[in-house]
Amino acid sequence: YFTCLMVILITQVAAGLIIYFQKETLKEELSRIVGNLIENYDPLNNDERNLEDAWDYVQMQIACCGWTGAKDWENNEILINQSMTAYPCSCSNSSKDVMVDSGFCNLDVPVNGTATYADWPVHEQGCMEGVEKWLKDNLGVILGVCTGVAVIELLGMILSISLCKNIHSEDYTKVPKS
Repeated sequence: YFTCLMVILITQVAAGLIIYFQKETLKEELSRIVGNLIENYDPLNNDERNLEDAWDYVQMQIACCGWTGAKDWENNEILINQSMTAYPCSCSNSSKDVMVDSGFCNLDVPVNGTATYADWPVHEQGCMEGVEKWLKDNLGVILGVCTGVAVIELLGMILSISLCKNIHSEDYTKVPKS
């Protein structure tokens, strides 16, 4: 038990250090992953539905659109095929789209049958800024939870050692005398 807790604690500390010292690499990788998600976003494809629902949730909660901005959605195949006359509902800043939390919404009046992301009623801010702001705002809570978990793991390790010592000392006292 002690060994398992120690391995978990060491892994958590190592992961924290890697995240701290590799922030830029992590940011680039996250940008690539989100870029691919946006490019291949398809509300009719159930294979990626969970990931797409999670991204819709992020865009709605943070009130953002795309990773760096709404322009990221110009790379989406479905929107390109619709001449950009639709936009992601989860990005919407319009009160009429409040009930729709995923998929694409249609523009009311497409200009000349085509549009750009600038014509969409969506949030200006990209989600990267929003996620960074959320992390900075909640850093104390995140560090507090991580510290609490580490303390509980350390207590478990200490208790497992003392329990092991008690068990071994009882074994010697119960040895029958011959």
